Amino acid sequence: MRASATRRERIVAVLRAPDATRFAAVAGILADAGITRLEFTLTTAGALDAIEAAKRTLPHVEVGCGTARTADDITRAKGAGADFVVSQYFDPVLTAAARAAGIPYVPGALTPGEIVRAASEAELVKVSPIGPVGGTGYLRELVGPLPDVPLFPTGGVRPAELGAYFDAGAAFVGVSGLLLHDALLGGDLADLGARTRASLAAVDAGDPAT
Repeated sequence: MRASATRRERIVAVLRAPDATRFAAVAGILADAGITRLEFTLTTAGALDAIEAAKRTLPHVEVGCGTARTADDITRAKGAGADFVVSQYFDPVLTAAARAAGIPYVPGALTPGEIVRAASEAELVKVSPIGPVGGTGYLRELVGPLPDVPLFPTGGVRPAELGAYFDAGAAFVGVSGLLLHDALLGGDLADLGARTRASLAAVDAGDPAT
């Protein structure tokens, strides 16, 4: 993922649902509210088609493909126009496939050893699920001995804590169900837009770059 100066530009909204029926509508609301990075997970039926559509309708937004598990997933994500690929764990097979496809790959890890291993092959490491293992406190404990490893905490991140994750040293932060609520299942999109704008305003208020 491309580095950005402001914190709001380093927030990634992660969309996961049984199917991608509402992805276009939700992505549009998030983009209008100020989100510039999205991740559509492959556990969602129709995710690749949704990525392709989002790249046409939201050209100013980076759209990534999440939960990649095979080299074929990487190839298909690239074919759909994804800007980056994310996995839940580090896999050298995925690293090689991403390099061959020419697409940035963000592997997942959780423990210090896993993170160091992943960082040897990637420029950014996802730390997930961050919420259940201590949230911002755990992130601070990782950043202390690993200050040179860009970390992307996600999984159980509360919107009100986004700024705190950046304060703790996050390079990027992912937020999903705790922001989206039931928007992907037919919930109120106006409420989603209002929640997102309020969350980003709070992040901006604590951002030294704004």
